[in-house]
Amino acid sequence: MKFLSEYRDADLAKKYLDEIHSTVTQPWNIMEVCGGQTHGLVKNGIMDLLPKKVQMIHGPGCPVCVTPLHLIDKAIHLAEDKNVILSSFGDMLRVPGSKKSLLQAKAAGADVRILYSPLEAVQIASDNPDKEVVFFAVGFETTAPANALSIDKAHDLGLTNYSILASQVLVPPAMEAVIEDVESKIDAFLAAGHVCTIMGMDEYYPLVANYKIPIVVTGFEPVDLLQGILLAVQQLEKGESVLQNQYSRVVKPEGNPKAQELIHKIFRITDREWR
Repeated sequence: MKFLSEYRDADLAKKYLDEIHSTVTQPWNIMEVCGGQTHGLVKNGIMDLLPKKVQMIHGPGCPVCVTPLHLIDKAIHLAEDKNVILSSFGDMLRVPGSKKSLLQAKAAGADVRILYSPLEAVQIASDNPDKEVVFFAVGFETTAPANALSIDKAHDLGLTNYSILASQVLVPPAMEAVIEDVESKIDAFLAAGHVCTIMGMDEYYPLVANYKIPIVVTGFEPVDLLQGILLAVQQLEKGESVLQNQYSRVVKPEGNPKAQELIHKIFRITDREWR
């Protein structure tokens, strides 16, 4: 399968792994930002194969995991209102709030519905004009376009009973917070390729320039990750700090302008708490 099978090639993976071993001369801490990257590292046993001098540090990774308690509590409070249908992706239902989870609220009678797309929530709102339909919109930049589209669609349909409880988070500010933490010992980042397919790469140049830290955008297959680690290690060993795109088969420097336009039309950036 083109663009997939070759990035699982054992011989190519070994080639990059051998290059990492022959290149590294001193300890380096590299943070993979995304949970998908972490999953790829763990599933394929990559961390056990890396030189001991290369330590992979798991980043903020999962937008579900960093959703603060007060937003989960707010979603539960809304769900328990008899006039509200609370909809969400399934991965949010088991995440505990301060007292209970959405799954427990659903078991107690709240109208909580598991959806695969926010556009399904728009349809529910259209079918239930006497109910307020709220979609619990959780995610990084990757989910923001679809969530924004649902608002746009509801507006076009003239629906006044649809809204979202927004828990969207941005990756670059989180990376900057990690860099500025006095206890942080991160030498380089592997940036999440799927985020960059939406937002492009421009947001990362200031981090590289201001903090002199290498950033490599990667995919999620074994060869992607090993090549990304090699590129980061090569930069570190040379004392360089640039932004590199390992995932160029998918990520374009400009990202997806139409998706960005929709995001900026619906959302505005504010400070927010992370769990």
